[in-house]
Amino acid sequence: MSTRLTRRRFIDVHVLQTVPPSNLNRDDAGAPKEASYGGVRRPRASSQAWKRATRIAFSALGISEDQLGTRTKQIADHLASRIAARTSLDDASAARLAAAVIAPLGITASKNKEEESAYLLFYGNKQIEQLVDLVADRAADLAALDDKQLAAEFTSAQARTALMTGHPIDVALFGRMVANVPDIDVNAACQVAHAIATHGAELEFDFYTAVDDRQAADSKGAGMMGRIGFNSATFYRYGAVALHQLEANLTDPAAAVKAASAFVSAFVRSMPTGYGNSFAHRTMPQLVAISVREDQPVNLVTAFEKPITAYGSTGYAAPSAAALAAEQHTIATTWGAPALWTGVTHSFTDTTAKALDEAFGQPLTFPDMLNALTAELTR
Repeated sequence: MSTRLTRRRFIDVHVLQTVPPSNLNRDDAGAPKEASYGGVRRPRASSQAWKRATRIAFSALGISEDQLGTRTKQIADHLASRIAARTSLDDASAARLAAAVIAPLGITASKNKEEESAYLLFYGNKQIEQLVDLVADRAADLAALDDKQLAAEFTSAQARTALMTGHPIDVALFGRMVANVPDIDVNAACQVAHAIATHGAELEFDFYTAVDDRQAADSKGAGMMGRIGFNSATFYRYGAVALHQLEANLTDPAAAVKAASAFVSAFVRSMPTGYGNSFAHRTMPQLVAISVREDQPVNLVTAFEKPITAYGSTGYAAPSAAALAAEQHTIATTWGAPALWTGVTHSFTDTTAKALDEAFGQPLTFPDMLNALTAELTR
């Protein structure tokens, strides 16, 4: 039988992953995002981009839709479609009831489209069904009421209860903030850093052309042409889960452990899809290291404040892994705060492997490391 967690625990996830020429996450000019760190410009992929990729990866893990959430401005339309599906009401009547159910929350409407909210709302697919439950058994009677009578049937407390009960794992992990309706805020249990290269890299451009298959034989020139910015890098990626906050959000220790494991798996295997068909940039990480701590989450990006330099045929990955191992050791010895548990999966050999073994322990396969993590979290 599950017992309530009695102490804070943080799960740190460190990933080293090399990607080929790519444009994972572009800025407003279409170029790959960058950041300056340690005085050097480096490729970057935003936290938001990798959170989105992680959420999409949940479905690939076989997690059912009723355990996942939806993020949209169209909550009223979503609710109306579910009311219509579960009752005999026509679309117009269902839309009227949906508006009445959520109106007491005071969600700000979009200035351009009154049927949409002014911001994206993040809620569970099961939670939208709980809102439908407020009207499903008496839908016909409610539809017969005039607007004033219908408005009197619903309170903000009813809608808040539906949206604050039974959070899906992605809402429990990433949280929810609604500025003008703080009663339905959910504190995030997860942090994801912007992924940055462990080294400096130049922005390059691919000048491309496309041929019009039906152009005249004597026609010269391309059907279209353009430029795509790209770079290649060994990225350091970092995410952290506060297990105690995740348990508070899910109200179930066993569910919290399961959700934490799902996050680790999805985060590690995910990849932003920017220009994916043009660059085919999906790779697997060369290193995944996990630490369980009780003091605070610790981002090891400081290992790369001095940019890694590739020597000869070594590339960037191996020296990046060695620097990560050294930083892990430094944090533990300097601050006297070793991790409660560590695990590592990697593909390195020789001196790099030895350094990683000393910092994180003997390497495991990724499935075995996930099993060991689950055992540690339920211990």
